[in-house]
Amino acid sequence: MYARLLHVFRNTPLGRETLLQSVYFCRVVGVQLVIYVPEFTKFLMYFENEVVQVDLDNSYLKWPQTAVEHAGAIAEQGGVAPEFFKPKEFTASTLPDVPTNFDFMSCPRSMSDLSSRVGLGHIGPRVRHIVRAAHFPVLIPSAVYKEWHSIAVFFGGSANAARALKLGLRIHEATGLPIDIFTQMEKDFQHTYEQVIHDENIKEDLENNIREWYRFETGSFEENLYEVPHDALVILGAYGHGVVREILFGSKMELIQSTIANSLLIVGPKYKAVGWRWRR
Repeated sequence: MYARLLHVFRNTPLGRETLLQSVYFCRVVGVQLVIYVPEFTKFLMYFENEVVQVDLDNSYLKWPQTAVEHAGAIAEQGGVAPEFFKPKEFTASTLPDVPTNFDFMSCPRSMSDLSSRVGLGHIGPRVRHIVRAAHFPVLIPSAVYKEWHSIAVFFGGSANAARALKLGLRIHEATGLPIDIFTQMEKDFQHTYEQVIHDENIKEDLENNIREWYRFETGSFEENLYEVPHDALVILGAYGHGVVREILFGSKMELIQSTIANSLLIVGPKYKAVGWRWRR
């Protein structure tokens, strides 16, 4: 089956920007876009071992009479023919169930906080909860629409970082865009980087496809983020020892959010690689 991305549409100027980024991702990678225009401020997602209730702020319900028209026009102008999802199952009369059988989901940095917090280096708790529970990667678009011309993968030596790296290689294969690796070398784990590459059987793939592996042995993490191309899609793992663990659920996540404005594709701990087909 073709890979599909779920996007929850907000009929506002900020919502337009994030949908533009999802449309671009779908067109470049070759993914089917599925748009959900919510009618209620809450919905449930039943993952394998966890139920996530997503609380939307009221801006998601603004101007419902034009929401589908606006979303469809944005997608079509971006060269993508969207599908629209309408819930059929409800846990309660105002609590629809949104299926989890997607391959990607697009979330703004925060779904349950007012838009004034979007640019403050903050990932909201509901988005974090989705990342933690989802078997699919979560796309967190940049606040303003921006095309990307390379792929940047953060690699900290963990098994989940290796899965993020494999996903980066698949996105590289689908798009033909150059791919770079970024590692903040940590004293206690320097011996593990090459070993993980060997154990995951991706050494040859890296040698044949990676443009550059940036290994930072000096300088702070914040300082070295300057080397990440401003027009790259950034892919990273959510958990693991070292820098990648700290990036998502610690101070360094807020640091990366407030330091670079790139779109992020985040691989959570429940991520399962599947045999997608790209729409080509």
